[in-house]
Amino acid sequence: MTRIALLPGDGIGPEIVGAARRVLDAVGEFSYEEHPVGGASIDAHGTALTDEVLAACRAADAVLLGAVGGPKWDTTDPDAPRPEQGLLGLRKGLGLFANLRPVRPSPALTASSPLRAEVIAGTDLLVVRELTGGIYFGEKTRTATSAADQCVYGADEIERIARVGFESAGRRQGRLTSVDKANVLETSRLWREVVTAVAADYPDVELDHMLVDSAAMQLVAAPSRFDVIVTENMFGDILSDEAAMLTGSLGMLPSASLGEISRLNDAGTSPSARSGPGLFEPVHGSAPDIAGKGVANPLATFLSVAMLLRDGLGLATEAGRVEAAVDTALEQGLRTADLATGAEGERRADTAEVTEAVVGAL
Repeated sequence: MTRIALLPGDGIGPEIVGAARRVLDAVGEFSYEEHPVGGASIDAHGTALTDEVLAACRAADAVLLGAVGGPKWDTTDPDAPRPEQGLLGLRKGLGLFANLRPVRPSPALTASSPLRAEVIAGTDLLVVRELTGGIYFGEKTRTATSAADQCVYGADEIERIARVGFESAGRRQGRLTSVDKANVLETSRLWREVVTAVAADYPDVELDHMLVDSAAMQLVAAPSRFDVIVTENMFGDILSDEAAMLTGSLGMLPSASLGEISRLNDAGTSPSARSGPGLFEPVHGSAPDIAGKGVANPLATFLSVAMLLRDGLGLATEAGRVEAAVDTALEQGLRTADLATGAEGERRADTAEVTEAVVGAL
């Protein structure tokens, strides 16, 4: 039986992961193992991620994470454990270098977006962000009057993330936009050269290159022009958060962090074996201010479940069912506090009510 490691984490994490388990049970039969991570693991074991939990995640077919962090564990002591170390440890320990963030505004939430309805109409894009290289991981120096952060990319790092972008575009609309700053940065010039070379292996995918400043503008001016965006770590961090606001709330955003993938299977519908399980989680944080109140929005976690099914287990049909069920609940007018606009037809709902609606639609 397919094994899923559940990492509820902190804050609202246990609530939304518990709700997600009900959704998983509505679409298939899975076995679960639940483990502490983040602040919960610090409290229990003095570290944000134990070797035993990492080993259990490696042995699973997929990993579902709630959220980590909270003021309880905030500290300026550089030697003190921090909840976020658990997430970084998982990425490193599982070899996860590709972060996927889909942006598909629900038609029922048009009023929640800061952009006009006609601008976001037809938007369905995927940001593929390189997760383990670039300026975030380069050598850092600091003096009293200056500071430096080194940005380094190797051709092999660029090639492997480019292939994730091409594979993803091949399963979607067949268009890939590679975002860089090749008019200024040497790393971006290498990026563009490598991506262009990889394109030869994917003749059915249309590739175009775009400078990051232009991409930032186009995301708010004409988001529907994009299918898949592939880019380096820092650019991906910024652009994915910008794109996220097209949906109107961080409470609607799922994500997947993946490792090595091979070519599509013979059916061309799903990725085949990876080097290890993927990590799936909502983009939002642990929201400690509402933890335990039963009002958290679980929809980003449900959509992360859809990504787990499709990108982690190759169950595209089941993933589509979950996404359709989320749309159905929203079309019924159900709105958690973060989604409510006061419009006619809306009905304020708590975590349990939204979960019941989605499970009922399934």
